[in-house]
Amino acid sequence: MTHDSTHLTSSEIASLWTAYMNDSMSRLVLNFMLKYMEDPEIKSVVQTAYDISVTHLEELEHIFDKESFAIPNGFSDRDVNMDAPWLFSDIFCLTYVNQMAKVGMLGYSGFLAMCAREDIRKYFTQGLSLTAELYNQSADTALAKGIFSRHPYIEVPKETDYVNDKSYFNGLNPFSEKRPLNTVEISHLYMNILTNSMGIKLCLAFAQTSPAKEIQEYMLRGKEISQKHIKIFSQTLLDNDIQTPRLPDISVSESTTQTFSDKLLMFHMSLIASAGIGNYAAAGSASQRTDLVVNYERLSFETAKYAKKGADIMINNGWLEQPPGTKDRNKLARKKES
Repeated sequence: MTHDSTHLTSSEIASLWTAYMNDSMSRLVLNFMLKYMEDPEIKSVVQTAYDISVTHLEELEHIFDKESFAIPNGFSDRDVNMDAPWLFSDIFCLTYVNQMAKVGMLGYSGFLAMCAREDIRKYFTQGLSLTAELYNQSADTALAKGIFSRHPYIEVPKETDYVNDKSYFNGLNPFSEKRPLNTVEISHLYMNILTNSMGIKLCLAFAQTSPAKEIQEYMLRGKEISQKHIKIFSQTLLDNDIQTPRLPDISVSESTTQTFSDKLLMFHMSLIASAGIGNYAAAGSASQRTDLVVNYERLSFETAKYAKKGADIMINNGWLEQPPGTKDRNKLARKKES
């Protein structure tokens, strides 16, 4: 049986739908960024990211049309005000693309792993490859400009070793000494500092440009949560005599003109929150000191509560587009009987 006559599975439908929603949002954000770009090297990176989103949307719509798959509403040109003044610095835009490329690589690898049909696997394989190339392009540009946030340096190991005592996992007992952080734990702590730093800037930009008080308060709450999490992660590094490297100046302007629709802002924050929860889950499972694991669990719960509040706001305003799902068979039966 060829892929043309093979029905899409639930995971393939979910992956295609999610990819479309994400790209429809990214296209608008990147297009607005391009309008005010001054640095030609950074503009080239953002242009590549924009072109990828546009191409993906065209390819997805072709798949949807072939499968009689209802195209999601997603986001349109009505969700961005292209006449709004400058909002993001060039360095912010480069850092944003670099961070979102990381999210994209994780997303595409997950989509690929859940798909069976050859043409769908081919689409997500290509998407993963292009997103990896985008990440490398953004990283190379940031390195060339001296604004790439390198993870902390430690001495290269000269010999191998084994854990020979259960105290290696200690961290919560106040009467026992915590061992120094290992490289896996340092990596996750620093990565989560970077992602939360980006979250702070996005929250500020979204809060100051939204006309709705409810959205402003929600974004400012997100900023406070990110600041709290950065403080915890940074202190953990400092307690191990590891300085947090200087972050690039990813500034936003003081514009208060509405730039993006509140629907787009809330969707974007839900994407960021979901990525954060995923990062914390990965960090918690990889960390071997119990205090770190507990921290990631409680901070993940706080982020989940924040995401739930955002979903409630979206539902109340009719902004939360529902993913494809199965029919309620009991409801169908009752409707037939009536």
